[in-house]
Amino acid sequence: MSRIKINYDKLKKEHVEKLMNICPFNAFEYENEKLTINSACKVCKMCVKKGPEGVCEYEEIAKVQIDKSKWTGIAVYVEHDEGGIHPVSFELIGKAIELAKKTMQAVYAVIIGADIEKKANILLTYGVDKVFVYKHEKLAHFNIERYANVFSDYIETIKPSAILIGATALGRSFAPKIAARFKTGLTADCTKLDIKENTDLVQVRPAFGGNIMASIVTSNNRPQLATVRYKIFNKPQVVEPKGVIIEHNCQGINLESKIKHLKYIKKERGIDITEAEIIVSCGRGIKTKENLRLAEELAVILGAELACTRPLIENGWFDARRQIGLSGRTVAPKLLINLGIHGAVQYEAGIKNSEYIISVNKDKTAPIMDVSHLGIIGDLNEVIPQLLQKIKAEGVINGL
Repeated sequence: MSRIKINYDKLKKEHVEKLMNICPFNAFEYENEKLTINSACKVCKMCVKKGPEGVCEYEEIAKVQIDKSKWTGIAVYVEHDEGGIHPVSFELIGKAIELAKKTMQAVYAVIIGADIEKKANILLTYGVDKVFVYKHEKLAHFNIERYANVFSDYIETIKPSAILIGATALGRSFAPKIAARFKTGLTADCTKLDIKENTDLVQVRPAFGGNIMASIVTSNNRPQLATVRYKIFNKPQVVEPKGVIIEHNCQGINLESKIKHLKYIKKERGIDITEAEIIVSCGRGIKTKENLRLAEELAVILGAELACTRPLIENGWFDARRQIGLSGRTVAPKLLINLGIHGAVQYEAGIKNSEYIISVNKDKTAPIMDVSHLGIIGDLNEVIPQLLQKIKAEGVINGL
């Protein structure tokens, strides 16, 4: 690591304006007669080379190597509400168990709340080694200040090597706060996870607009944090409980908060394609609303949910909640029918756990064909009517 240091004993008032004008990144700030360098500094050394002699100094900072032996275990933050445990937590537990086998580590589940004893017992049936229960009446509803203090206590006490959090609306606000507090890395919306023998977590996600798959490793940071979407991994099988529950009454943890909980309003259930067993998904190849009506008819006759790729959202043809992909929803239906979809990396990441994929496309070299169980090469205007006729003739209506 490196930084620019200001030697205040050599700094004069006439130097301030010159330094502020020299910096191309506006990294110098002057407030209350104090010159400081903010986070915009790129350590370009322009101020060292062209600034007043001796005022700014380039400094190498030796980074302390972390002792990885002090950080062990893979933890899963368990998200829950009155309806029960969010399914993504079970999927993350299954992945944590898979990773832990490679490094012979323990798998932990961390659940925070008020009335959570039954939920803690459920977690044990999925093969968790230890369930850490933080229980207090002030934790009845999610409060990011209180929950962050509680989770920080867990990290400081147990020192888990890696932490997995669901990439839900809650998880996407909670994970960054924890990462910032511990000055550690965070990889969001991972599509794959692996682990090295030295416990370094390999976090894989699309980057540069989906043109590459980046493998991210924070080798000198602990804990390692990653968020993962629902339906990316498989839910593990229920097993005979072998783990233990460790309860914490939150004594000594700061549960004060400036956030006041006024009212709990349950959100009405809207469009949710993530739970659909059959999906008909439309892409750019649909081209016209006339063709879209064919897709709608196919969805109705199969009892399927209609979904789409991003271009059709931008056309205004679909509700954004029906989009599949990294910027939309992740799905895992029993049957997925792709109509006119090319198959970008972002879309493929959202469908990879589908049981059976059928794709209709004019282009036999389209990437979607590589992940399909059955590819139909042809024009949608010809294929869909034939498919509808065949389904009606076989008497298969409203479900397979």
